[in-house]
Order: sequence, then C-alpha cells, then structure tokens
Amino acid sequence: MSSTTEQATGARTWSVAEHLDDILTAVQPLEPIELNLLDAQGCVLVEQVTVPVALPPFDNSSMDGYAVRAADTERASEASPAVLTVIGDVAAGSSGTELTVGPGRAARIMTGAPLPPGADAVVPVEWTDGGTGAGPARTMAPHSASPQGSGGQVRVHRPVTPHAHVRARGGDVCAGDVALEAGTVLGPPQIALLSAIGRPTARVRPRPRVVVLSTGSELAQPGEELAAGQIYDSNSFALAAAAKDAGAIVYRVGAVTDDAETLRATIEDQLIRADLLVTTGGVSVGAYDVVKEALTSVAEEEPEQREGEAAEGEEGEDAEQAVHRAHVDFRTLAMQPGKPQGFGTIGPDRTPILTLPGNPVSSYVSFELFVRPAIRAMMGLADLHRPVVRATLLPPHGAGDEEPAPLTSPEGKRQFLRGTYTGGERPEVRPVGGSGSHLIGALAHADALIVLPETVTKAAWGGEVEVVLLG
Repeated sequence: MSSTTEQATGARTWSVAEHLDDILTAVQPLEPIELNLLDAQGCVLVEQVTVPVALPPFDNSSMDGYAVRAADTERASEASPAVLTVIGDVAAGSSGTELTVGPGRAARIMTGAPLPPGADAVVPVEWTDGGTGAGPARTMAPHSASPQGSGGQVRVHRPVTPHAHVRARGGDVCAGDVALEAGTVLGPPQIALLSAIGRPTARVRPRPRVVVLSTGSELAQPGEELAAGQIYDSNSFALAAAAKDAGAIVYRVGAVTDDAETLRATIEDQLIRADLLVTTGGVSVGAYDVVKEALTSVAEEEPEQREGEAAEGEEGEDAEQAVHRAHVDFRTLAMQPGKPQGFGTIGPDRTPILTLPGNPVSSYVSFELFVRPAIRAMMGLADLHRPVVRATLLPPHGAGDEEPAPLTSPEGKRQFLRGTYTGGERPEVRPVGGSGSHLIGALAHADALIVLPETVTKAAWGGEVEVVLLG
C-alpha cells in the first residue's frame, strides 16, 4: 500500500479491482467465539457439529389417535370395525412405558408421545369413533372431560400397516451423523437443528461491529429543523442500513462537523466498539474535507511509531495520540461515481477504516463495491460479492417513442449507473434516474447497478451489459 503523502500528489489512479484487492488483503476474519444460538444467527460456524443422540430419540406418534398392534386392525372397515379395549392415555412428555398394548388393546396417544411397548402403529382418531360408539370422530375428547376416553372401547374403521403414523427413532438424524459442516451460515433452520440436538451455543465467527460516521457541518438529523444552508443526513442512515443488511452489528454516529480535532476525538471514542470504521464525506480536494485533513496530517506527522510498537499497549493516550496510530491512503480511483476513496488502519488495534465520498450515490455505490465485501470477509463468508449477471440494456421507462441517445461513459473509468432489473429467460435492465451522484430519489427505485467498463464510452440500446444485483 502506498503512503498517504504519495497519494496526495495524485501521481497514480487506481482501478476498482486494485483498491478492492488491497482492502480484502488487509481485513481478516474475526476470531471465533462461542455464542448463544439466537446471537449466532447469521454467523459462520467454524467447527463441524455431530449429532450426540438420535433425532427423534424414541419412536413417537405423528398423529393424535390410538396406539395399536397393526395386526388387530387388518380386517377393519366401516361396515365391520375392529373393536379394541382402551387401556389408557399416552401423553407427550410421558415415558411411554406405563402401558403395554397387548392383543385386542389400544392406548389413546397424542402427537409426539412415545409409542408404548407392544404397539407398532398409530390409528388416526379420524379413522375411529373416538370411543363414543357413534360415527367417525373429528377430534379427540379432552382427557379431563372424557372419563370414558381413556377406557372403554374404540371402534377402528380402517386398517393400518406396521409403523404407520410412527416417527421412527433416528428417522431424522442418527447419533454420530454430521449435523452441520464448518462454514455453514446459521439461519433459522440450522439454529433449529442445533437446539433439537441439545446444543445451547455455537462456535462461530461473530458479526463485525461496524461504526458508521458521516461528516459535514451542513448536516442535520431527520426530525430536526433545517437551518439555512443545511440538508438532512441521509448517508449515515443508508450506510448503516446497508451494513446491517450485509450482516454487521451497526452503530450509527450522528454527523460530525467540519473540524479535524472534533473528528479525531469522535473516532477515538468509537474505536472501543469498532471492528470496522466507515466514514462518509470529507475525502475530496475541498478546503473543508475534514476526514482527509485529519487523517492525512496525522499520518504525515507520525513518528517512528509504525516501527516502534512499544507504545501501542500504553493506556491513557488521548484522542490525538490514538489517531496518530493511523495509516490511511487517500486515492483517486478510475470509477464514476466514487472517485475519491480512502482505506487504512487506525488506533492501537489497527482497526480497518474505509473513508467514502460524501455524495449519496457515490457513498452507496462505494459501500457496495468495497465495504460490503470487507464485512463479509470479516465474517468468514466465502461469497463476498453481490451476484453479477448479463442483461439486455433497454431505454428508461417513459422515454417516449423517440429512442434516447446511447448511454455514455468517460473513457478510462468504470461507471456504475442505477438500474431496474427484470429477470427471466431474457434478462433486461433499464437505467433509472440521471448519472448525478446526488440523486437519492433515483437510487431508491434502483435494484441493480449497470456496469460500463473502462474501455466502453457508449452503450447502445439492445446491447448486453454487466449488471450487479442489489436486492
């Protein structure tokens, strides 16, 4: 990675791929920890999990009905039902050994209850008279309201075969089976399996804690009164939502004014809870680009601390000392929007920091290209990137009968245009909104990015283009 001073000269323009490679080379998967199952949702499992006991652990009924010997029902019919003596109830949660079903006997059994000794099948209650002596039953009478239900006789109108309506022990998974492989992302079904085999926790790579911080004295928070010259802060909300969508635990910081010392103090305050810092705004060439000013100046002033790590563990350092432990490269990228970018590390733990431009579309596109893959790499995920497809480029909706001019793109820059994508056998994509990097309204209606490579200056309607799917 080049030095900050070198980048400030503008001596080199970096490609999107080069910048992303540097980021992914620098960020590392977080160290595994043991988490409670619900806290582990969305995390990557780091160990193979085997089944300690069979699932289900015993033969049990899949229906409310009667546990029987199948042989006692083989001649049963509506005209000539099999008449069995009911010896009691087997409820879910009971041991199932209190009763033994012998010839000509039956036991009322509830869904999930263990199959009692002697029984080899379950007759659904709807195939019986429910012990009432009347026609087919629709339901089973409650135990408390049916003294005759757990005794007397039951008429079975249809035969069952052995093992009918019985969930066999180990029918789901057997003891010693592999339940989940290392690398599995834990969603609701995986968490259900872990809990079903008795695991209260899982060893996973945790979701990274991402702090999102926007800069600009012109920014007001939604709900506040706008003063003259102010706009509402949308970037921090967009990036915080995007980071959460990528799998991170997110902390959004209110906008920081255009003051380098205030920014340094704010960053120092946030380091304690950050695995990754993301800033937006203040990285271009303006006189008030505070992120670049704050982090470039300290990097240039940084003494031999990068080689002399002895001071790294010292306690009680102030904000300026902590931020002095920074190495951030500010670069010009061959892309549109999002030309000014920064990346490096900061603080005693060398926490990664990505500094994004402040225009809303530039900020969001930059997040999708650089921050999202970094978050997913820190989680230990194998699939870091959004899906990329090919689609036919069509004019925007509402373009009218006259075909608009082809899309244009600056030579030597990779352009990312907002679009709406339609899948199917012949995928199509249409631009939405203009190319301006401030057009949030158009961004809200886009579900894709149309990619025009560095060598393409015009994209004709009806041609095929690369599309990044955002949703």
